[in-house]
Order: sequence, then C-alpha cells, then structure tokens
Amino acid sequence: MRFTGMHFRVRVGDVINVVLLLVCGAVDGQGPRDLVFVVLSQEESSHLQTRAHILRQDLQEQARALEQVNPVVHLVHEEFPHPGAWTVLPLLPRLNSLHGANSSWVIFCESHTKFNLPILLALLSKFDETKELWLGHGLWDREATIVHHFASLQHFKYPHIASGVVFSAAILQRLSSRLEDETPPKTDFSIDPSHELSLYVWNKGRGTALSHSDLLCLHKQPHCASYVVPFQPCADPVPNRSIYFAVKTCGKFHKDRIPVVKSTWAKYARYIGFYSELEDNSIPTINVGVANTDHGHCGKTLAILSHVAGLSGGLPDVRWVVVADDDTILSVARLQQLLSCFNSSRPVAVGERYGYNVQRSSQGYNYITGGGGMVFSLVLVRKLVDSGLCRCPSISTPDDMFLGVCLARLGVHITHSPLFHQARPVDYAPEYLTMHDPVSFHKHWMIDPVGVYQDWFAEFDRRSELEVDQHKHLEL
Repeated sequence: MRFTGMHFRVRVGDVINVVLLLVCGAVDGQGPRDLVFVVLSQEESSHLQTRAHILRQDLQEQARALEQVNPVVHLVHEEFPHPGAWTVLPLLPRLNSLHGANSSWVIFCESHTKFNLPILLALLSKFDETKELWLGHGLWDREATIVHHFASLQHFKYPHIASGVVFSAAILQRLSSRLEDETPPKTDFSIDPSHELSLYVWNKGRGTALSHSDLLCLHKQPHCASYVVPFQPCADPVPNRSIYFAVKTCGKFHKDRIPVVKSTWAKYARYIGFYSELEDNSIPTINVGVANTDHGHCGKTLAILSHVAGLSGGLPDVRWVVVADDDTILSVARLQQLLSCFNSSRPVAVGERYGYNVQRSSQGYNYITGGGGMVFSLVLVRKLVDSGLCRCPSISTPDDMFLGVCLARLGVHITHSPLFHQARPVDYAPEYLTMHDPVSFHKHWMIDPVGVYQDWFAEFDRRSELEVDQHKHLEL
C-alpha cells in the first residue's frame, strides 16, 4: 500500500509571487489570522528554554510588523506540564478547548524551529481550515526499522516536527473528540513522536494522511515558511578531561566489540573504563561484581554509577559521566560541544528520550534510551547513588527505564537531544540525519561499525584533537 496524501512542490519564483499576492490579503482580513503556535520546549534545558523564548519573541515581532496578525504562542514547559507533551497527542484536547472555536490553525514546532511568518500565512491562505487536514515536511522510511516498530508501510509519510506541523481547526477538533471518547493509543512505549502521531492521525486509513509541503523546510532557503536551526555550541567545548566514559560490556564481547571501541572513539577519551562481570587485563576491564544478564543490566549499570561516584576524588576535573554500551558509536568532540550548553553544577541527564505510558497518563515517565549513550552530570550521579531511591528490583530490570523512574522520583527532568541515536544510520530517513551533526549511533548488527565511525565522526574527532594540540603548543 502506498501513502501519498497531498504533496505540494512550489518553485522559488512562485513563492515570491504568492507572498506578494496573498500576504497582503491575509493582513487585510482575507486570509488566516488566528494562529496558535505550540513550542515543544523542555523543562530542564536552560539553553533550549532561551531559544523557545527567542522564537516566541521573533514570532510576535513579525506579527506586529504585519499589524493585524496576532498569534498565540504557547511554550509547553511553562503551560502544559505533562510527561507526554512531547508526543503531541496529550496536548490536543486542551488546545481544542482553548482555541478550537476561535483559531484557524495550530502549529507545533521545536525550540530550534524558525518561521517566516509572511510566507507561512501565504501557504495557509491556500487551504480551508474547516477541512480536516494537516501539513508537514514528510519523511518516509526506506525499509522497515526498529525505531518505528518495523512497520511495513511503503512511503508512509510522517512529519519532521522541528520543521513545523500544521493542524487545521477541523482536524484538531476531530482528533480531540476521538482522544476523549477512546482510550489513548495502546502502545506503552513512545519512541518517535512524529511517526506515532502520523499513525494515529491516519488511523489505518480511516483518518487523514499527512500532506507534504516543500515550504516547511529541513534547511534554510529563501522560499521557506519554516526551517530547522542546526545545533550550535553555546560556548567553547567542555574540556576532554571533564568527561568520564563508562563502557558496559561482558565477557562474550571482549574480543569483538571492545577492539572496535578502542580503535575508534575511545582513542579520544581522556578517561574511560570498561565495566564487565569478568576481569580481563588485556583490555583492562573493571569487574563490577554483578553477574551478566541477557537483558536489562540494571544491577550492572547501578554498580557502574556507584563505582564512578567513588572515583571522583581521584579524578578532580571530571564533571560529566557518559554511560555507553560496547556497541555505541560516538564522537567525543561533538559531545564536548554539546555539553557546552549545560551546567555541570546542576543535576543534568541528556540523551535520546523515550517514554513509557506517557500518552495514557500523567503518571507515565520518560527515560534516556541507553544505546545512544546516557550523559549525566557528576552531581546527578552522586545524587542517584546517595539518595536510596534507586535500588534495582532485580539485576535484569531494564537499566535505562529504571533510571527514568529514579530521575522522576528525584524530580529531575531529562533533556532530549536529537543528536543521540538509539539505532544505526540506516534505520533513519536519510533526510532526517541532515538536520544536525550527530553525536552517536548504536549497534553493530549488519553494518561495519568502524565504517560508520569513519563516515560520521572520525574526521571531526581528529581535527578537534589537532586544534587542541595546536592551542597547547601556542600556550607553551
């Protein structure tokens, strides 16, 4: 089955003409004026909160320049405190009650989205908000992938939320009624909100397929109504010596996975420990005293965190702890850049966010999925270890999920970063991976992990270390 929905391709020259003709109409009362923007901002990230406030201010300034346009801009972290707000669906009934009767369009976006309001108004002027439709930049999987539950739906489109996703008032009302009349989606896990949202709205063919628009862009171009602002470091990269890498492994992977780690990203890690249930002096490993399990690894991970907390006296410069699997593929230098945006004196947890039961209930919780790497401030590691609230139910309890429970108990919100990836590069739509320079991927299955490192990370790590060495030489 093929899913095409509607697809809009517009040439740049056509867009200029559309803007000249339609924006004037929009401002004069002939086009959409009642817009609601919902920024999926995050609680624990000050730099993302700052970007969210800048986005709201920019939209308001653009609206004032257009005079009669007066959009409402909601920042989710301030106004809709719900653990599943990032999945969009829990927000719809509330947004419908607030705006369903008096707004034409509701636009969801991220803190790093940028809008050109005149072009957006021109785009929306071509549509009827009383019709059930939704617009976005459609992505589609080239093959069934684990991050989308191996759904085999050929050319099924799902939106890139950071490019902006537009709901008509009509579809907002229908979805809100449906959510209120039925039990929310039956899946316990939330992994990719854009794909899961698209499945829900499409409703096995009984609903509405996403309509793709080239004006809701992935990258900045003159014709774009919206685009994604790529990640930029907030300051100089954090020093390499401020990060401790803890690699989870086990005896059966000492000879195949660990050599890959040591020949790729581990070369650039100042402090690194390999944690196993066995002592192996050829690596060397640190025996955590916990038997290996086929899954879960909660006992091992909590033992690692306890060991790292005890190391801090001997590593006085360490401020950050990265827990990685032995098949995690990452860039040390890009991680150093990312961490420039966070305050190590606060309890910080960063990685790729998954959710458990967050769409059904406000009692669900989010967690950092472990394969892409879990990053904690040392302050938080000590808090986890010393609190007494984080004792594994069993050594095989899923470690990343249980840490999510612990963080919820401690009142610590995780920060999602799209730079971390739980799966392999081939598991993502190629266009998605052009948005930001990734920090990590995960798994060696049916790929060449050294090749993945060479393709995505090696040059940046090598160049960054060379620049550091040159700077040290100049200081001498």
